[in-house]
Order: sequence, then C-alpha cells, then structure tokens
Amino acid sequence: MNTCKKPCVEQTTDLENFDSEVVAEIEGLFEKRFSYTKPLNNEWQLPDSKDAFICNHKEFNSLLAMKDSMNKVKNQLSDKKLDEWHQHTSFTNKAGKIIPHVKKSLNAELCTQAWCKFHEILCTFPLLPEAALQNGELNTVHLCEAPGAFIASLNHYLKSHHIPCDWNWVANTLNPYHEANDTLMMIMDDRLIANTLPLWYFGPDNTGDVMMLKHLEGLQHFISNMATVHLVTADGSFDCQGNPGEQEALVSPLHYCEAVSALRILGSGGSFVLKMFTLFEHCSANLIFLLNCSFEEVHIFKPATSKAGNSEVYVICLHYMGREAIHPLLSKMIQNFGKDMVSKALFPQHVIPESFLKIHEECCAFFHKYQIETIYENIGLFECMGEVEQTKLNNLRDCAVEFFMKKFNMKPIARNKWLVKKPQAGYSMNAKWFGRRNKYFSTYNERKMLESLTWEDKVAKGYLNHWAEEHVLSNGKNCILEGSSSNLECSLWYILEGKRLPKVKCSPFCDDEVLKDLNEAIGELLVGRLKTDSLSRQVQQQSCQSCHVVTDAVILSELSNLTKCHEVANESCGDHIKCLVMGLPFLCDAKSQSNMEISFLDSATLLTFTCSLLHDGEPKYQQQLLDHVLLSLKQLRTGDAFILPILSCFTRFTAGLIFVLQSCFRCITFACPISFEPLRTNAILLCIGYQGLPNLVAEYLQHLNELMSSLLDSDSSQQVLQFVPMETLLKGTLLDFLWDLNTTIAKRQLHLIIQVEQQQVISNLNFK
Repeated sequence: MNTCKKPCVEQTTDLENFDSEVVAEIEGLFEKRFSYTKPLNNEWQLPDSKDAFICNHKEFNSLLAMKDSMNKVKNQLSDKKLDEWHQHTSFTNKAGKIIPHVKKSLNAELCTQAWCKFHEILCTFPLLPEAALQNGELNTVHLCEAPGAFIASLNHYLKSHHIPCDWNWVANTLNPYHEANDTLMMIMDDRLIANTLPLWYFGPDNTGDVMMLKHLEGLQHFISNMATVHLVTADGSFDCQGNPGEQEALVSPLHYCEAVSALRILGSGGSFVLKMFTLFEHCSANLIFLLNCSFEEVHIFKPATSKAGNSEVYVICLHYMGREAIHPLLSKMIQNFGKDMVSKALFPQHVIPESFLKIHEECCAFFHKYQIETIYENIGLFECMGEVEQTKLNNLRDCAVEFFMKKFNMKPIARNKWLVKKPQAGYSMNAKWFGRRNKYFSTYNERKMLESLTWEDKVAKGYLNHWAEEHVLSNGKNCILEGSSSNLECSLWYILEGKRLPKVKCSPFCDDEVLKDLNEAIGELLVGRLKTDSLSRQVQQQSCQSCHVVTDAVILSELSNLTKCHEVANESCGDHIKCLVMGLPFLCDAKSQSNMEISFLDSATLLTFTCSLLHDGEPKYQQQLLDHVLLSLKQLRTGDAFILPILSCFTRFTAGLIFVLQSCFRCITFACPISFEPLRTNAILLCIGYQGLPNLVAEYLQHLNELMSSLLDSDSSQQVLQFVPMETLLKGTLLDFLWDLNTTIAKRQLHLIIQVEQQQVISNLNFK
C-alpha cells in the first residue's frame, strides 16, 4: 500500500465543520422511510381465504402511471455504457465513502453495502424483540442471504452494543456449489458460507432454492431446535438487466415465497425484513396488504447506504401477530407456493380497502419522487460535472461518513468477536472466481442487440474470436498439484445425494464466462450438427495452426522429468519407472522407452463418453470413472505412475476424486490437448509417485461405487453430488489446479467448436 496517499475516509471531520445546508441534505438522505398507519376502525382485515387465488391480476391505474413514468426516465439510460454509468453513479453516491470507512475504522467483518444497509435498519427499528433479549436468547433465520453480510452486521451490532444473549442463526441461499444453479441468480461469494457451512440450509435437492415447497418443509425441520424464531430477513433478488423495466414483476414470485416462509416459521411478536423494489404492481400491493394484516407495524425504508437511484427498498415488519391469526389464509398460500403463483392474484382488487390503497399510493409516490430526482441529477452530472460540482459532492460524501458514524454510534469490535475467527488458508472459493458476476460492459441497447443474434451470427461476426487467442496460452505445462501430506479423514465424510443434474451451468472450479459460452456452443452443435455425420468429417478436416496435440513422446518425457524431480522411482528398479495407463491406445508405441515400463488397463467404456451439457456430471460417466480409478489403484505399487484420461472436472464429485488422487500420489499434472475432436476426452492426468490408499478410504469409495451402481440400475432420479465435504475441497492448492485444468479444457473445446461453425458459415456463403 502506498503510505504517502491516505485513504479519503481518514479525512472526515466533525459535523460542526460542515455547512448547515450540507448537513441538512445528508440528514434527509437518512430519512427515507414511510409508515403505514392503520385506520382506527380496524378496516384492514385479511380477506377470506376462499377469495384467494381465484382471479387474474388487475393492475391499479394510478400505480401503473407511476411505473410508466419511472420507466420513461430509466429509458434515458439505455444508451449509457454500463461500466461508465456505474463508475459515475458510484462517485455521485453521497453515501459512497461510508462502506470503506466502516470497513477500515470498525474492523467490520464482511463489510459490504448490505452490511451497512442492515446496520442502518438495526439502528433505526426495534427489530430484536425485547422479550427475546430479556430471556437472553435470540434466534434468527436469514433467507437468500449470500454472502452473509446481514449476519455479520447483526453479529457486529450485538457485540459492539454488548447485548448479552445466546444467539443462534441459520441461513439459506442458492447453493454456490450446486452445478445446476444459474450464475445470474447467485452471489458468487462464499467467504462466510465456506467457514460456517453447517449453519446453511440448501434444501432436500441441495440447490438452496427457497421457491420450492419441499425447501420450506425442510427448513422447518432444520430449525426445529429453535423454540421461537425472533427475526427473519429476506434479501433475495436476481439479475434483471435483460429487462430492467419489469424487475418488480419478475422478482415477485421470489418475494411471495420469502414472505410465506417468514410467516410460517416466525414466532409471535417477531420481526421480518424483506427487500423489495418498486411497489407499483398488483402483486406487490397485495403482499404489502397481507403484511399489514399480519404485523402490528409495517414500514418501508430506503437506507442511505442503498444507492439513491435504484428501486431497492426494505419492508420492515414488526410484532408478528402469529400463525394462528392468519392460519386459513396461510394454509392456502402454502398450497400455492412456488414459481408459478403469479398466474393468479393473491387477492382480487375489490377486496383491498380504499383506505389502504390511498396510503399505499402515497408510499409509492414518496419513493418515486426521490428516485426520479436522483436519476435526473445523475444524468445532468454525467453530461457535465465541473470542479464546483465535484467539490460539493466530496463535501457531501465526507459529511455522510461523519453523520453515519455519529447517528448509529458505531463502535469497533475485536477480531476474535468475528463469526469466522480463524479462517483457513484457501478455505473459500478460488479468488479468481468468487465475487464474479455476469456483467455486461456495453450499453443496454447493444446488449439487447447481441442477445437477438443467432449463434451463427455471433460466430460470423467474430464475437467469440477471443477464445481463439486465449486457448493456446496454457496446455497444463508447469501446472503441478503437489500431493497432500495430511491423512484422509474419511470418517468425517458423507455422501450427498440430490436430484439428477439437468446440465452443468456453474462450477466453483472454473471461470463462469467460459463455461457459459461453452454450454451455448455445445447446445448449438448438438442441435444443429450432431444429427448428421457431417460433424465428424468437418472436425477431422480442421487443423488449427495454434493447436498442437500432445504426443506420446511429450507425455512420457513430462512423466519421466516429474518422476526424477520428485525422486519417486521405485527403489528396487533403480531409475526404472512403472506406469499404468488407462486406455489411450496411441501410447502403445511408447513401450520402447528405455526407462518406462508401461502397462495398459482397458477403459473402452469410459472413453466412449463425449462432452455434453452435463460434462463430467453424467452419472454413468462418474460411476465408470470411479470404478476404473478403484481398479487401477489396486494394481499400483509404491512409486508407480498413473495416466488417467478425463473429460473435465466441473463437478464436486470429480473434484472429490481428484482430491483422493492428490492424497495418493506425490504430485499430479495434466496434459491437454490429446485430440482434435472438440467433444471427446481432451485431457489426461499424470499422477506421479503412488503412495497408497488407506483401507478405510478404499472401503468408503467401494461403498460409494456400489451406491452409484444401484442408483443407475434402478434408474433413480437421484445422483451422488458430493462425497468429500466441500470444506475439504476448498482447502489448499486444489482449487488453483482445478481452475487451470477446467479452463484449459473448456477454452480448447470452445475454440474447436467455433472453428467448425466458422467453416460451416464459409461453406454456406460459398454455396450461395
């Protein structure tokens, strides 16, 4: 760090040194709240359950008018480059300096924007029931919580305010480790998750999808040890950049499922915090009315640390009346739980009291005004911002820091008060992967144009040509995974089953962008080319000048050099190396190597598998891979080498298998490519210096093999997702190795497919 340049957060001063107008403007930033005041005549009552889900949505005209005017303003941003606009609004954000200051000065764990937002909520509303704190026990459940900033913020609040209580918490989120989950729907940050995994509930299918009824039922069982749940938070959302004007409607099923989950598990007198966006839609008005009938108080709050130009607001619900008060309706809502609940309205429009609609419209207008003013202000500054404007903004931002610290009486806590007191080295997803989101560094209009292109158009226009430049940068050379010195403690392992993977959409062991593009390429190839025999002929005719297939001589030379470097030659044979090769007929001619004794294990069935949208997630492939590895390890002696062909290692299952191999050998590397065919096995693992497989691990793997065979024989809808704990797979250097292995394989496969497609495009043009 450059010590000569102090961070701007250290330059804040006392509020008395700021102009009164500046202080007043910042004070207004922290007062964006609206409270629903119930009429004295008790008019706001839950509709009869027989009226629920019986008619279509009918929008409120006055609210639709506000939605239309909001979208007209937002449409003025469509030609702005998103990265430039984001950078601009980050600077114009008057609360923008608060987060770095809090992180630095308070020693705050997992200090993000969400951390600061929730701290504002905690300090503004009495979320924690007095009865719970008096009894010295606090039980909280956090839905859609990744990466866990609300939990860390609550921990800081309890510790810094010295609130004595036995705090128990449970969290849910879309599982960042589940291969079928979409990266657009998730926050790829597992710093807290990886170190507190037993407290995270991912449901019976391991996806973490809160919008499934089985998930709600399982969650109730998971928290059954909590006598009473005092607080539920729900911070869910997903990427709506493709259709930002309909964000509220798109996310409404998620908000419904979060609210129903809270109403089902929350104890009487408890609190609920729900993130929503604009509240213009009929479904939103229904949900807010439901919450007003279920809680004594409902407030809509826009934290100062929430960007003023976005639609995000938090619904603060206090003093839950209890499940009994809403039992008939809640039962019917649970029957309509899930993604498809939007097909019918929760309540018909005519059963919502006019008095509620009047107040709800006032609420929408209140936040509508603030948001539009901010967007117009940002547009004006984007077009022209001089030194005067910059100086004023910096002054406001400095004042906001001081105001935040004083208003909420912020205090630091010691490092040993954190949730993760001693994080393990590498005990999280690869730093190259975590925190990544699928971002578009183009304008909204350009992005929509790209989305409208067919796959052939993208190839023809060269939108994917960068893979041709990148795929040759690495072929596995010098990428070595050292053997693990620790003993395999398989007594702590468990087999995790779940619903069969429909496809592998994400992986903690690979760049999500290259995997996304590879999946699109494979999908197009399978649909448009694989039905004919033209693909195989085209592939064989292709020859990339930058691609060099690894020859048998290169493979065995690498094997020999690594063996010498790690001094693992069999002592009884001197420098003579024994190597067991699984399949790979092209290595048959290598037996003449003077210091290499090669034996082959038939793996015809394993090598018949081709790359698909399941990649190495195909259950039959996984079972065959495990079976062949077990058979091979029985034939190896101390010091032997082992060559294993592999499709890829995107899944937790295959990663677990490589972890076992890492513990059995002195070192492992890989070679790629070994073929010009894009959908065939294109990589091999070179395992050097066999050290043995403990009996307990061998028995565990044999049991695993029998279970997988049984699932296949019964044509079960389940498959084994994981057999080595994720905490174990996240340790050490395994992540780096798997990242390099998978990225190399994926980029090369993608390149070869694009090459075939480009040749087809040229052929079509010539034909025309």
